[in-house]
Parts: sequence; C-alpha cells; structure tokens
Amino acid sequence: MTIERRVTRQLSVGSVRVGGDASVSVQSMTTTKTHDVDGTLAQVYSLSGAGADIVRITCNTAEAAEGLAEIVPRSPVPIIADIHFQYRLALAALEAGVQGLRLNPGNIRKPDHIRAVAREAKDRAIPIRVGVNAGSLDKDLLEKYGAPVPEALVESALYEIGLLEDEGFDLIKISVKHSNVPRMVASYRLLSEKVDYPLHLGVTEAGPPPGGLIKSVAGIASLLLDGIGDTIRFSLTTDPIEEAQAGRKLLEYLGLRERKGLDLIACPSCGRAEVDVVQVAKDAQEALEAANLPIQVAVMGCVVNGPGEAREADIGIAAGRGRGHLFIKGQVVRVVPEDEMVEALLDEARKLVEEGVDARLAAAEAGADEEALQEAALLRELQGDANQSAARRAAVAEVVQGDQ
Repeated sequence: MTIERRVTRQLSVGSVRVGGDASVSVQSMTTTKTHDVDGTLAQVYSLSGAGADIVRITCNTAEAAEGLAEIVPRSPVPIIADIHFQYRLALAALEAGVQGLRLNPGNIRKPDHIRAVAREAKDRAIPIRVGVNAGSLDKDLLEKYGAPVPEALVESALYEIGLLEDEGFDLIKISVKHSNVPRMVASYRLLSEKVDYPLHLGVTEAGPPPGGLIKSVAGIASLLLDGIGDTIRFSLTTDPIEEAQAGRKLLEYLGLRERKGLDLIACPSCGRAEVDVVQVAKDAQEALEAANLPIQVAVMGCVVNGPGEAREADIGIAAGRGRGHLFIKGQVVRVVPEDEMVEALLDEARKLVEEGVDARLAAAEAGADEEALQEAALLRELQGDANQSAARRAAVAEVVQGDQ
C-alpha cells in the first residue's frame, strides 16, 4: 500500500527539497548555545548522522547570529534560524547565510517588521516557516476564540501568510503545532483545506519519552497516513538525537523513506515459546544495529508459527527445542544451536545484504526446511494445539451442516 500524498508547492531549504514530490524530510533542533560554534556543530553532525535532513538553531542574541555565520558554511545539512520577538535577528541570520527562517506570529506582531524580513528573504530566495504555536498564540486570537482551538491557529497562520504574500513572497512553509494531539491533527487538517503550501508537522512540547514519543507518533502519523505533511519534527524533552532517529524510523515504517536502518519485529512471546524471546530480541537488536544493516529482521518465539507469520521479513529466526531455525522470506535455510541463534542471525544477515535473497536461498542447508516442519509437528504434539484448530474446524463444519 502506498500513501497518496497531498500535492503541495515545492521549495528548497538549501539542498533539501520540501513539498511537491520530494520525500518527507526530518528535522530536529540543537540544544547547545549557538555562540558555542564547535559544540553546536558537533551536535549538528550528530543529528545529521541520526537521520536529520535539516537542523534548526536558535538565533536569540547578536552573539548567536555571529555564531551562525561560522556554523552555516561548516554544516553538513541546511540550517534554519529560529526567531522569536526580535525581527532584526532574522535579518542578521539571513546575513549569516542560513538556508531558512522560522518566524513565530505569536511574538513578532508588527506587520512592518514581518514585511521587512519578507523582502530580505525574497531577495535571497530563502524560505520562511510560519510557525504557529498554541502556547504563544496572539492574545487577540485567544480573546476571540477563548482558547487555542484549531480555528485560532489557522487564522494566525493565514494572517501571517497574507503579510508575506503582500511582499510577493511565496517561499512559505507552515506549522500549526499544539500539545493536544486531537487539536493538533484538526489544525493541520483544517489548514490543508485552505492552502497548498508545504506543511511542517509536529506535536509541540510533547514531553519526554515514552509519553512524548507516543503523542508525537499519534499526531504526526495520523496526518502522514492522510497524505498531509512534507517535513516533520519530534519535539521531545530528551537528547535531540532521539528526535531525529524517531522521525526517520517513522517515515521508514510508513514507507515514506527508504529504509536505512534496522527494522526488528518480534512476537510478544507466549507459553509456547522455547526461549526467552525478550532477551533474544534485545540481543539481536543490539548486534544488528551495531552492524548497521538496513533490513527487516524477525525474532519469533517458536518454529510452529514463526516462519509463516514472519514470511514478509527479510530474515528471521524461530526457536525450537534447543535449536534456532533461521529463515529467509519464510523459508528455513539453517538450523543452529540455541546459544548461537543471535550470532548465526547476524552472520546470515550480513551475507544477505552482501549477496541478496536469491543467493542465500540457493545456499540453504539441505533438509533445513523439512527439519523445521518436523520440529513444529513435534512441538504441537508435546504442547497441544494452542489455536485448537482441529476442534474449531469441526465446530464450524457442524454449524454449516446443521440445517442440511
């Protein structure tokens, strides 16, 4: 299944295209003091390595703007300056060479100031994100609506867009972030009906993981599945590296970006499991992530259902009685001792990435698939049929034949 994305205008943030047919991009934000050039650059490089396509940096003082002048030319990814209250810092950030600006309509309110920034950004072809935030909404809109409801956030965005457009400026991205997930989703849906500018998605002030992560996924994924959203940021109270990693993984899981990292799936375990599935999955994840293999791997508790249930995985392993049954695309290719399961999985995964599926299936151990079937049959005999398939089939047949 492919997500049908909403058609938006396209713009460029440095080398990264946003909107139109461009891939959904991942953003994060540094937590260092911007005047600390080396410290900030170190974090930018770490964010880039973790999956961030674009990095936002605060520009809240003259020293920060001066720091940007050194940071931007040395950064591996485009830099967006985050501006609050002081419009002249936006002008300074443009002079420093940033590839994008974020303006908050809630605290830069004078139309002449916004227009001045728009003129300068237009001359340099630098995009601006109109970053509406429920927590800093204009007081007049709060009085009008009584609360930061979706209609208030969208009205704020449209007003700011109008000021930019008055200057002939249309390199615009928009966000209408809220800490309340249903209101955040409703705000973006309403906005998407009124404009065709690219949208930057995020749940603001989501908080620390796991709660912040859950809220962010709930809001951002809901919109992405609707085809809404062109660039995303997880706003988590944690190391920003986790933001970039989470954003990248979400896009990979939704099929919106090519997989670059590990996707490990595992059964939740049950009484049939012959091994400690939780520990095996943990050990496998650590080993495979360290190897940086961009594949989907399954860790299954038993060979009875494992290979069949996880047949879509690139590779996996299912436990038998003291043994592990290694499979590729649902076909068992090797049988290994239980204490070598993770090591064997890692070894086969590396070969799979290097040689491809067909080559590894061709190299399958003779009789491995049949041995797995025999093991599964033995386990069913010893443990019973947990799904009670025979009894259920008989009951269904009795119902069908009852009126004949």
